[in-house]
Amino acid sequence: MAIPDVDVNALAVLVAAVIQFAIGSLWYSNILFGNAWMRYLGIDKKKLNSAQKKSMTGSYILVFVGALVLNFVLAYIVKYMTASTFEQGMVAGLMVWIGFILTSMLGMTLWEGKSYKLYLINVFYYLVSLLITGGLLASWH
Repeated sequence: MAIPDVDVNALAVLVAAVIQFAIGSLWYSNILFGNAWMRYLGIDKKKLNSAQKKSMTGSYILVFVGALVLNFVLAYIVKYMTASTFEQGMVAGLMVWIGFILTSMLGMTLWEGKSYKLYLINVFYYLVSLLITGGLLASWH
């Protein structure tokens, strides 16, 4: 089976990854859900500060690479669907969220015994970021 040839805009993927990274930085900050996220994970601020002093550069780089991969695949799906408006891209992002993020993270939550509140913080971050980046990727011409 051949994979359909779909033209993906590399600059749009890069911008989408930066936007997703920025949303995550805000989402998991003390401004929004950072304190609750740490509490549900059992991480205290002293432990986090200690980890940050040891340099989390490698972790940030890997997270950004993950954002690049996710947005490349989302761009591929958006183009394959021939979505060309922001709203159509949001639909693609929503479908990816429902089909992959919502379901996969639920299994991890159930089997790893994590809090449902932690699950909600994490899955809604992906919902927001996929809706925005899906819309961007579809409307970028």
